Amino acid sequence: MSVAPGAAAQEWWRGAVVYHIYPRSFGDADGDGIGDLAGITARLGHVASLGVDAIWLSPFFTSPMKDFGYDVADYCNVDPMFGTLADFARLIERAHALELRVIIDQVFSHTSDQHPWFRESRSSRDNPHADWYVWADAKADGSPPSNWQSVFGGPAWAWDARRGQYYLHNFLTEQPDLNVHNPAVQDALLASARFWLERGVDGFRLDAIDYAMHDPALTDNPPRPPDGRPRTRPVDFQQPQHNKGHPDLVAFIERVRALTEQYGGRFTVAEIGGEGAEPVMKRLTQGERRLHSAYGFNFLYADALTPALVRAALEAWSDAADAWPSWAFSNHDAPRAVSRWSASADLAANARLALLLLLTLRGNVFLYQGEELGLPQAQLAFHDLRDPEAIANWPLTLGRDGARTPMPWTHDAANAGFSQQRPWLPVPEEHAGLAVDLQERDADSTLSMTRRFIALRKAHPALRYGGMRLRESSSAVLSFERTFGAERILCVFNLGLTEASLQPPPGSWRPIESIGGASAWTLPPLSALIAAGA
Repeated sequence: MSVAPGAAAQEWWRGAVVYHIYPRSFGDADGDGIGDLAGITARLGHVASLGVDAIWLSPFFTSPMKDFGYDVADYCNVDPMFGTLADFARLIERAHALELRVIIDQVFSHTSDQHPWFRESRSSRDNPHADWYVWADAKADGSPPSNWQSVFGGPAWAWDARRGQYYLHNFLTEQPDLNVHNPAVQDALLASARFWLERGVDGFRLDAIDYAMHDPALTDNPPRPPDGRPRTRPVDFQQPQHNKGHPDLVAFIERVRALTEQYGGRFTVAEIGGEGAEPVMKRLTQGERRLHSAYGFNFLYADALTPALVRAALEAWSDAADAWPSWAFSNHDAPRAVSRWSASADLAANARLALLLLLTLRGNVFLYQGEELGLPQAQLAFHDLRDPEAIANWPLTLGRDGARTPMPWTHDAANAGFSQQRPWLPVPEEHAGLAVDLQERDADSTLSMTRRFIALRKAHPALRYGGMRLRESSSAVLSFERTFGAERILCVFNLGLTEASLQPPPGSWRPIESIGGASAWTLPPLSALIAAGA
């Protein structure tokens, strides 16, 4: 599907490039080794220089940090380690002055066990918040109410002696699931969202939103048939059919969209994880009353970048004429793409190829901090790990810390310019060699190419707003057309390690971008050619 020119011009978010910032690791202004809001504000000039449209901030709310902010103890305040509400106001002001919109996470599926709502909820079965979380009696033999498993390992139920019941936690034990079926819970969540809309945020990413509603009957999940993939956690043994994605979630999503529409020009995007997530993503985004977009994990955990992978991800949206996808190759939860997908020792070539592909896809683009530098996944010693999943499942699940190490700003400064103190995660030496200051001096650096690719996307409506048609592909070569009105753009990628040639479609084509030595429809390994049709 393509969108009408007039509508596209009025929708800033459509086809936008959003830069994902993980606050703990972007910039440390107060010198405690942990990134903060003031550190982000001080570095927004770099972000704006990329040409992106918006930033997305992972949580900075009050939290005991068992899951580094995704365990929220106060939805309407800033955790002291990140600063204050005044610091957030300054961040908003600076971002808007640089014409960057600000999107923040909203964690509606669960809270911290330290949230006042849960503290009261667990105190008895008849308090005002008693049914704000998912509580259930034990089975006759004392076992949990269902076979549901936590994403982080072990049963998704924890016993609480205060109430003599189990509570649901799809993630850590310290992250009890909210009962979003309850209208009072919905009202409270919407009130917290309004709090941030009043402070100028331009949209929300709804974290793990499909986990916000479960099957009230607590039906057991069926087993997952063996598929040859390693199973490192109990959750890998079952299909999560009943602990998330309940159909009633749509009505709540419509309430979220109705709220944001009161403020005009706000953007909403859902994170939906797991295999086969597209039906839920489409259900939550189709129609003017639901979310603008959604993204899943098609690319985030894939171990190779192939034409088949891209084709499968794009074709999954081909029957959703009024839905608009979003794509991310890396983020704070997944190993960095350049390390997963490097088909050769040339990390820079692999990074640039992936960046150009990402920036030519139909949909929105989420670019993770450091992706513009081509940062590889950090290899950390066990004693440096902070991620509870990594620590619990070492070494089979390496966890998320390797993608969360501090941003390298200055190659020869202490901790690569991130902090004057020892940072919460170490800065790898190889990352310091890819620091912003070094790449700023090099017109052929990955950073320079990232700016060029984003400018290309913004200069051609077909790349930002247009429809997409996949052409013939091989095991290594991917080819597709983007169209918008009379504009036609042909995008060809050789993702393999041998030279390939391509017969272009009929017509006259003018190259407008190439990498890896691609020219005249001859594609060396790890190369790409972008051409405009006459």
